[in-house]
Amino acid sequence: MVSVDIACDLNDEDETGYVWAFLDEARDPSLIEPGAIVVAGDADAPAVTQVVDMVEKPSGTVVHLRILPGSIDDYRQLVARATAPA
Repeated sequence: MVSVDIACDLNDEDETGYVWAFLDEARDPSLIEPGAIVVAGDADAPAVTQVVDMVEKPSGTVVHLRILPGSIDDYRQLVARATAPA
């Protein structure tokens, strides 16, 4: 099971063309900052994303996310290779 860093609907784009979420939906809001790579979506449909920006709105802080290509398993393999002893 995958734990997401920030819950959102990966099909929900706003006028920016990016997927968006509210910061208060983050498991740990301190992880969410522009440029950060985070897991977004939900347990059934998670994706690796990059935080594009954060915009203060009357309804709360909106986080814009760019969905990165590949699956979570692709990134898991990348990290395993990068951290394996030489």
